[in-house]
Amino acid sequence: MPADEVLTMGRIGVDLYPQQIGASLREVRTFAKFLGGSATNVAVAAARYGRRSAVITRTGDDPFGAFLHDALRGFGVDDRYVTPVASLPTPVTFCEIFPPDDFPLYFYRFPKAPDLEIHPSELDYDAIRAADIFWITGTGLSQEPSRTATLNALKHRNKSGITVFDLDYRPMFWQSREEARHWYAHALPYATVAVGNLDEADTAVDQRRPKEAAAALHEAGIELAVIKQGPAGVLASKAGTQAEVPPVPVEVVNGLGAGDAFGGALCHGLLAGWELETTMRFANAAGAIVASRLSCADAMPTETEVRDLLGEAKHA
Repeated sequence: MPADEVLTMGRIGVDLYPQQIGASLREVRTFAKFLGGSATNVAVAAARYGRRSAVITRTGDDPFGAFLHDALRGFGVDDRYVTPVASLPTPVTFCEIFPPDDFPLYFYRFPKAPDLEIHPSELDYDAIRAADIFWITGTGLSQEPSRTATLNALKHRNKSGITVFDLDYRPMFWQSREEARHWYAHALPYATVAVGNLDEADTAVDQRRPKEAAAALHEAGIELAVIKQGPAGVLASKAGTQAEVPPVPVEVVNGLGAGDAFGGALCHGLLAGWELETTMRFANAAGAIVASRLSCADAMPTETEVRDLLGEAKHA
């Protein structure tokens, strides 16, 4: 079997999104069910571009876990590294949708999420080293045994190929920002790419200004730093070259999956060897498409859809 082009490691769960946009959960009557979890969504997004992708994660041994396996296979994502934890339920996540920029998330990951029960002894280190891109997230560092498994995977890979650290700081998963920063510092030297917004950059390197954050990430060993700035667009910095790309304007429906769409598109561009600005424009457009749709994984665009939007944007 050929090596994975994109192998991600991290969260998985069931997203339950309200069908009544603009209503609080107190008022919502019906929900739609989707596959979710940032690392899993990135694998799905990469598969949309025809990339061989797989995810390392764990579910509960329950019907929701079975649904996630079905969904992964349906999206063309290899699920051989997705294993059950008999004692824990598959997580569910609810959101509220208040466009254009308010999307509260409610994580039900109790008593503990199965994806934090990834053990170092269960990892296929040869597959991790062989993958063209290996993608890990900050959430994977938040608890044991996932923390040690993630760090062991990074050390075994030892910067072979492209290793992406999705800074992915979720305050509810940590005791404090300082605790997260401590463990992020252990992971950064083994990554070649770091991706995050300004708040996540603050967690990683104690910098909230884009260019200073990129410089600090380079100092920590990162070759390509990608800093998302919301309405100000994205800054990418690599080997003395910087690209700043504005966002693609769309009517926002649900902004929650945009970052994962950006991540999958970033992987596609890096594998294709595109120039930095080309990759960032493509990733921005992919994120914009998902922001204009309700779901996350189900909404991931094809390359044709992204290029169509970029064509429209050029003539807008």
